[in-house]
Amino acid sequence: MATKKKEQPIILITNDDGITAPGIRSLVEAAKPLGKVVVVAPDKPQSGMGHAITIGTPLRMNKVELFGDIEAWQTSGTPVDCVKLAVDKILHRKPDLCLSGINHGANHSINVIYSGTMSAAMEASIESIPSIGFSLLDYRFEADFTAATFYANKIIQTILKQKLDKHLLLNVNIPPVPKKEIKGIKICKQAYAKYVEDFDERKDPQGKKYYWLTGEFVNFDKSKDTDVWALQNNYVSVVPVQFDLTNYALKQQLEKKKLFK
Repeated sequence: MATKKKEQPIILITNDDGITAPGIRSLVEAAKPLGKVVVVAPDKPQSGMGHAITIGTPLRMNKVELFGDIEAWQTSGTPVDCVKLAVDKILHRKPDLCLSGINHGANHSINVIYSGTMSAAMEASIESIPSIGFSLLDYRFEADFTAATFYANKIIQTILKQKLDKHLLLNVNIPPVPKKEIKGIKICKQAYAKYVEDFDERKDPQGKKYYWLTGEFVNFDKSKDTDVWALQNNYVSVVPVQFDLTNYALKQQLEKKKLFK
């Protein structure tokens, strides 16, 4: 009796830099040998959108040919919208894995809160779809994604071989150095770091004030098991993330003290 051929996993790919960004092309290259890839991504950059969804305006979506024989769609929505549309209107089922990225720029530490890349991955996780967000610490359009593509492929392969938790969510960041200089992969915790921000006040040609958000990234966590430390030392950082924001230690304290009778 002939053995039944195992079906390829369906892999949904999205991002927040827009469907024409070099990073998403690199992620498609990393994933396409490992399953049936479908791309659904924003038609323009959506960085810093966090977990925004579109509720006040209609969403547009159309098929594009940007990745050879890979099915691809661009939408007018946010990264989270892309995941929702993909499941409901394109795949008509939940994919086996959702990948987001490869982002141009860091999504380590506190960046995970603001990131459209990670919010797309988180939306998939909320919908019981294992997911991974990938970011390269290089904001340049002409950034070299060689190492990022290699490690993305390696991590995706490893994950697909496991029995996946349906809420699996990983935040992967790759240092901006040549592949030969990367020391390996480290499982990390999210560093306590933040931007010390300021608004630069300027004037337009009509003399009206406007503001540019500026700031400096400051790391307050000096331990050696964080994503910031790993990246500074040329490791790929992998942080397991969850969408449950409950502070369980504080919950226990409040219950014990019976503050709110």
